Amino acid sequence: LPHSATVLDIIFSSDKTNISVMSGNCMAYPLLLSLANIAPEIWSKISLHMYLLLALLPILKFPHKHSHTRSLLHDRLIHGVLDEVLALLKMAAHVGIMMNDPVGNLWYCYTPLVAYITDTPEQSLLACTSPKASPFTTATHKQFGDSVLHPPRISTHTLLAIRQALEKYSPHNYQAFLRAVKTLHLNGVVKLFWVDWLLSCPSLFLYPEPLHHFHQFSWDHNVKWCAEVVTAAEINFCFSLLQPTVGYCRFEDGISKLKQVTGCNHHSVQCYIVGVIAGNVPCLFVITVCVLQDFHYLVQAPTFSDQSLDRLTDALRLFHDNKDAIIQAGAQDNS
Repeated sequence: LPHSATVLDIIFSSDKTNISVMSGNCMAYPLLLSLANIAPEIWSKISLHMYLLLALLPILKFPHKHSHTRSLLHDRLIHGVLDEVLALLKMAAHVGIMMNDPVGNLWYCYTPLVAYITDTPEQSLLACTSPKASPFTTATHKQFGDSVLHPPRISTHTLLAIRQALEKYSPHNYQAFLRAVKTLHLNGVVKLFWVDWLLSCPSLFLYPEPLHHFHQFSWDHNVKWCAEVVTAAEINFCFSLLQPTVGYCRFEDGISKLKQVTGCNHHSVQCYIVGVIAGNVPCLFVITVCVLQDFHYLVQAPTFSDQSLDRLTDALRLFHDNKDAIIQAGAQDNS
């Protein structure tokens, strides 16, 4: 960086939200903006409003008769809107912009994109991958259970695949183009909002985040595995017997019929689930669920040491060594 220059690390966050419950049931993606330069203890407090609403990304109902084409048009619209809304930030990342700091000093600021926090479907949308491909790595759905670390899905890999599809069909020939990109595990977007953002790459600015990739994952898979083997009625009965504990949610009617489940509910269920199933399932089944819970807990550490990385690696290895217990019990059939 030149003299008197600094970096303003851009963080975005978005999630599909209902913005008009009483008048039309309209949905949108609120695009929130923050900076990684802010101290974590301040940045993480909701009451301090460290996120600013930058735009509402539209969710439209296209009249096309094919659902895959409607999804294609929706994904292209989101990238087109992001390209327009973020044009000035992308320009500042290239050439910089003069700004004042809190005490009045002038700094030449650059704005690289360092993080985009969102759930898995939106990460696939941003990385331009199909739902059956990882937005982080080159792994596809048939390789999701591998214990092998796949190469990162870098921007050049995605752009090369898009060029291959464009050589065969026009992007305006929706049906033919979708068939071409399906084999390449793309979603059909050809004008990516991040392609001209200096130093940006989905493998760098997309991260697993605790709410969806750990807590929601545990709810959608671990809990359903247990309910499939133990039965939902037994799970509900065991949770209804748990004594009230300060700081944890109560489940007087069990968990199978919960609606609008929050991160607090997820956290409490994860704390109890191993004790609830112990004695009702095979030992290896308990070990598999327990070490996967351990992995989800350990990976949320704010910093890592050699010892914590070893514990994380051991937990993941133990899961892969014992995961056949889930398959043998038939627990994964409905999850």
